[in-house]
Amino acid sequence: MQEKLDGGSASSDAKEAAKPLGLKWAHPIPNPETGCVLVATEKLDGVRTFERTVVLLLRLGNRDPREGPFGVIINRPLDKQIKHMKPTNLDLATTFADCSVLFGGPLEASMFLLRTSEEKNPFEQVMPGVCFGARHSLDEAAGLVKRGILRPHDFRFFVGYAGWQFDQLMDEIESGYWVVAACSANVISEATEESSMGLWEEILELMGGRYSELSRKPRQDYGV
Repeated sequence: MQEKLDGGSASSDAKEAAKPLGLKWAHPIPNPETGCVLVATEKLDGVRTFERTVVLLLRLGNRDPREGPFGVIINRPLDKQIKHMKPTNLDLATTFADCSVLFGGPLEASMFLLRTSEEKNPFEQVMPGVCFGARHSLDEAAGLVKRGILRPHDFRFFVGYAGWQFDQLMDEIESGYWVVAACSANVISEATEESSMGLWEEILELMGGRYSELSRKPRQDYGV
């Protein structure tokens, strides 16, 4: 399945990668890495949680069962703001009340993505210009906003996340459930709540060729 999706040869992929890159770009990579995106293929159509999703891999992890890969779905906005979730955390109820909320995945935990050009910050970098944090980082995040270093709309909050055992993710990729791609930070950071719904198609279109064809295929219903 992966071979069919990849289409051209390794040499043609290298030629594509050698072209000058604009502000927005995406291309397939052979193996997942921190900061890559996992783009659902038609094999996940009918799997409601993951069909036509784009997962930003926040950390690749390793084979330790406690340190497996995890990320957040970045194209499932909930059409809600933090204040609509009736948060009990004071920082969420005040500083971040008007921030948008997205469905990040089926596993229970809340995370946030941060778009920032500040090189020195207390959050974990996913790629240049994009960092992430979890609930324990909220105090620091709110403090930076209150001091004017960051702005509330630099943050996107996620309810839930996606996680795997290392070999489980590799098996899913090998079986053709995910296309693994590298993309520019602009693709991630410029996806607003409204435009993120089209992110799956946008990334596949940027990748071109057979991937572009995949983005235009009608949705399949396998009843999974």
